[in-house]
Amino acid sequence: MLKTFVTLMRGAAATAEEAMADRNGLLILDQQLRDAGGAIERGKRALALAIAQDEAEGRRLEATLARLADLESRAVAALAAGREELAAEAAESIAALEADRDAMRTARATFGREIARLRTGVVGATARFAELERGRRIARAAEAVRRLQAGPDSGGLGTAALREAEATLKRLRERQGEDEAVDQALQALDAEGAAAGIADRLEAAGFGPRTRPSAAAVLERLRRQAHAAGAPS
Repeated sequence: MLKTFVTLMRGAAATAEEAMADRNGLLILDQQLRDAGGAIERGKRALALAIAQDEAEGRRLEATLARLADLESRAVAALAAGREELAAEAAESIAALEADRDAMRTARATFGREIARLRTGVVGATARFAELERGRRIARAAEAVRRLQAGPDSGGLGTAALREAEATLKRLRERQGEDEAVDQALQALDAEGAAAGIADRLEAAGFGPRTRPSAAAVLERLRRQAHAAGAPS
């Protein structure tokens, strides 16, 4: 039972760790790239230092070779002149310089191998770093899209807001259409009223047929009805 509980706890811890790594993947990747970038920069400085030391060793070797050539020519001249003691001293210096020469050549060979190793490592790491940088940019873009899609507007690109704006515009247009219809009706009524007023004034002046009965015409009609019924006039 205890073993099962321990296993369960380890599994829960591993799951929580993976979930945290997933949630903070970009932050972790950024830090890892910063660490890698720092290591590459240190590698570049080491390469530059190795190159500088190799060049300095090369200059010392050239100077030593020049001194050897000079001493050898002078020692040969001393031997030709019978100055054995001077030639012997020159030979000692030549032997020491040749030992220095050999050590310098060994050092340069070592520097050459180290420079080649560092150069290969720096070039390869720089290429991998550039590829990771491109991957990080793609991952950032994908994460931005994922967060947009997971937000309140799951459709993305403001789809919900666009739908609301379209509904508002539709309501505005409908209300504006109603207002326009009312305005047109009022204008028609005003026109009809104006025309009716003119017609009434023309009719009252005796121009054109009457459209409505007058009081005199109604009284005349009542008299005829009374006469027909035998009522006194």
